[in-house]
Amino acid sequence: MVFYFLAFLLLALKDGSLQGYILSVAVPLLIFLGTHLLPRLFPADQVLLSLTHFLCALGVLVLYDVSPTYARHQAIAYGVGLIAMIFCIYLVRSVRSWRLLMLLLIPFSLLLLALPMFFGQETNGARNWISLSGVSFQPSEIVKLSLVLILAYYLSRRRMLPWLLFCGGCLLLLMLQKDLGTALVYYVTALLLYWASSGNVLFTALGIAGGGGAAVWGYSQFAHVRRRVEAWLNPWQDYQNAGYQLVQSLVAIASGGLFGVGLGLGAPTSIPIYASDFIFAVICEQFGLVFGICVLLIYVALIWRGTTIAMGARHSFHALIAMGATLLLGLQSLLIIGGVLKLIPLTGVTLPFISYGGTSLISCLCLAGLIQGVESLNEEALAEDTHLAMLGQ
Repeated sequence: MVFYFLAFLLLALKDGSLQGYILSVAVPLLIFLGTHLLPRLFPADQVLLSLTHFLCALGVLVLYDVSPTYARHQAIAYGVGLIAMIFCIYLVRSVRSWRLLMLLLIPFSLLLLALPMFFGQETNGARNWISLSGVSFQPSEIVKLSLVLILAYYLSRRRMLPWLLFCGGCLLLLMLQKDLGTALVYYVTALLLYWASSGNVLFTALGIAGGGGAAVWGYSQFAHVRRRVEAWLNPWQDYQNAGYQLVQSLVAIASGGLFGVGLGLGAPTSIPIYASDFIFAVICEQFGLVFGICVLLIYVALIWRGTTIAMGARHSFHALIAMGATLLLGLQSLLIIGGVLKLIPLTGVTLPFISYGGTSLISCLCLAGLIQGVESLNEEALAEDTHLAMLGQ
């Protein structure tokens, strides 16, 4: 809280902006509410809460430096996401019969995911955004929550057909929208969650082979995918066009050095998509590679805590909820950071909790809420076991 208070205050003094002074109070307040007051409502994993809110506040801070308007929108989404996070914790803790909810969730999610095909707008080659009355949102981010719950429910009951049909419908709709990055995240999450629930190596290997075949087919069918692969292989070959943003990203990271050029300095806007896809490059430029590595370690710690919570669950359904949410957050982080660092081709997904986008931030906080909901059940079960053990003695 002190770090973000001083950081926003520094930027406010530099720009003389009232909004900076407001954020210097509002963002630490959101951190306080999320890390200190929320555990008073439910048992929670304090480490997971602290890391999650540190990343959310970091996104608002970096966005304020490049665009105060973006920062204001992100801070509002952060507040809404905190409420949504509490709702998801309550959902996991309170719902006793999930069958009817699943029957409603499947058609609703498919309908929501199909809307961009009729009312959507195209962004970076994919038609995956909907704009209503000046408010834009990405349905695929919302459906991620349904994906986790539906997979966890049917996999825990060893029912293959419902979740296979749902995932197949989601992937088909995403392919028609040319949103291949999100399709990859959905597919790998479903495959790994299936392997975690069944341990079936043969079908998991067949799924990997099928995913590889789909990737080759996507490369041959979509021009924007071919451009991304060519830019990944040699971005300097077409520096002025396809490789421009990747080269600018690498230059920004290199210019930051070990300890960065400083908050509020550098040239982050020289990267075309600096606020979403390449925000990690902006962080490395301003704070340095050492801070960037620390951010990577925070994501590793998030994955570790989520996996630990899943392994500690008493019921397979709750374990798969926590594992599915952890997989989604981990895969997104791996794909976008790997793309920014030129380790893999760019996929166009957002960096969880940090990238600009209200839908993405709220969705990520909801996923964290699902994990926290499972942890709260774990804590209550452990407390009950301890109480019974004491009575037995």
